[in-house]
Amino acid sequence: MMNRREFLAASGATLAAAPARNPNIILILADDLGYGDLSCYGSEIPTPNLDRLASEGVRFTQAYVASPICSPSRVAITTGQYPARHLIFSFLDSRARNRALGMRDYLDPDAPSMARVFQRAGYATGHFGKWHMGGGRDVGDAPLPTDYGFDESLTSFEGLGDRVLPPGNLSEMSAKLGRGNISRRPQSELTAIYVDRAIDFIKRNANRPFFLNLWPNDVHDPFDPKPELMEKYQRLSSNKYLQQFAATLDEMDRQIGRLINAVDTLGLAGRTIVVFMGDNGPTAWPRYYKEGFEPPGSTGGLRGRKWSLYEGGVREPLIIRWRGRVPAGVVDRDTAVCSTDLFPSFCRLAGIEAPKVAFDGEDLSAAFLGRRQRRQGDLLWEYGRDATYLRPGREDDRSPNLAIRSGRWKALVNDDGTGLELYDLEASAKERENLAATHPGLARKLSQRVIAWRKSLPVMEK
Repeated sequence: MMNRREFLAASGATLAAAPARNPNIILILADDLGYGDLSCYGSEIPTPNLDRLASEGVRFTQAYVASPICSPSRVAITTGQYPARHLIFSFLDSRARNRALGMRDYLDPDAPSMARVFQRAGYATGHFGKWHMGGGRDVGDAPLPTDYGFDESLTSFEGLGDRVLPPGNLSEMSAKLGRGNISRRPQSELTAIYVDRAIDFIKRNANRPFFLNLWPNDVHDPFDPKPELMEKYQRLSSNKYLQQFAATLDEMDRQIGRLINAVDTLGLAGRTIVVFMGDNGPTAWPRYYKEGFEPPGSTGGLRGRKWSLYEGGVREPLIIRWRGRVPAGVVDRDTAVCSTDLFPSFCRLAGIEAPKVAFDGEDLSAAFLGRRQRRQGDLLWEYGRDATYLRPGREDDRSPNLAIRSGRWKALVNDDGTGLELYDLEASAKERENLAATHPGLARKLSQRVIAWRKSLPVMEK
């Protein structure tokens, strides 16, 4: 039997802690993807291209995002910090709604930005896909993606700059804002368009290091699947939304496969770190339940969905492939990874000096290389500062508005101290047995810690 050192050597992974210089980085972020939505995470809907990516790298089963909703989740990835530090803790909306929630209208362009750090290190940088960190609706003065360190970008109605707009009211509002080249295409074609741009970007920059965001709008509802893919999933037609979801996921997987094949065909697999993650749990609109359907998208049996701090709202698939550096077929069931960790970890892997900012994320680059590594600090979340925040349609999925994970333990509590819950995630990640009464001292300590953190966060000046 091979020991761990022999296994890593045989798989082509490197044991040395020193980073490889100037690897490319491709960060793929899927919209509203549940923990159980890929077949390599247990779904019955086939995702062969993402499964292949996982078989060639490391797949994490305890990976988290910093928010159960899109805008703050993306801010955390961009900055390496908890999004509430930037006064963004729900999805960015109209000016009036943002003000009512005490939020800014967009991410401060002076905030830490992963793309800017890589751009200054000589990388070509591109963002193709959903943005939602400012711009859209009636917010026409938001910075462009290029103001955060991207050489080029293409987004849709939740951002400014060059964009492709599908039919819909938000697109019409976006078009009136101008500030970029605007084209019109059906929703079902957007992911292919983003992948086309990404492949073109890679080809143009194949001889220099590049940092690339591919952030498809899929699998956010409402869906606009291709008819031939709807036919493919006729077996799911008893739930029309699930059938639409499956067809949309199938297309997203195929398009991501095109991107990965392009990387491999260009001979860049050994120089390119490919990362795939979701931004928050699957959709949870009350209308699904009112119509008698289960919402599409799977949490893999975890409690909670989008807009919830239970595991189903914040635990996500995470896959990392770097041929020759990351051992193939590794499943990391131990490391608690957060999306805030990507920024400092990527800097270490690329041999780039991280900026001197107070990261909330940790350098987990050893875990990203398939080695054993434990995070040092706690994970902290907040979502829902008042009753107007979006909540999952099922009452049982609605969580308290604060959460903390410390080792194996996770506590949830409202910021006024009510609703205290405590779970042992090593015993079960399904959060069904509330142990707050069994371990009152621990529950109280963790709740006090997360409430104190909540009180330390900035508040919008009135």
